[in-house]
Order: sequence, then structure tokens, then C-alpha cells
Amino acid sequence: MGTNEMTERWLAGPVNGIPTLLQPVAHALLQATREVTRVMEQFPSELLWQPVAGMASPGFHLQHIAGVLDRLFTYAKGKALN
Repeated sequence: MGTNEMTERWLAGPVNGIPTLLQPVAHALLQATREVTRVMEQFPSELLWQPVAGMASPGFHLQHIAGVLDRLFTYAKGKALN
């Protein structure tokens, strides 16, 4: 992993096209994307939908995250859920 990939996203500077007050949100989303991608690259696909310790599977949680983000951005655009 190169130095760039190890650096916290916010240390890389502002995200183009994002207002100043929303920079922390953009940095957090980009950092989370980077970390989830890194973990999932090595994750065994046969375990993706297996419950863990009686709880929901990793696949469920990944889908849940995607749904929550979709809902947040839909509301941020002033639109209704469909």
C-alpha cells in the first residue's frame, strides 16, 4: 500500500466541487469507501451472506449502508423516496 492510500482522506485536502461546510462529510464517505473496498478485496465470497454469531451477515450490512446513503442523498436533493 502506497503512502497515498494510507493517508487519511481529509489530509489529502479539499474535495473538488464540495462546499466547505460539507468537506467533512465528503472526506468521511471517501474514507469509508476506501476502507470497505480494502477489506472486501480479501473477503471470502462464500462468507458474504453467512450470519456471524447469530447476527446479520456482512452482505446485509453492506446493502444496508448503500440504502442509508441513497436515502440521505435523496433527502439532501429535496426529493421523496420512491
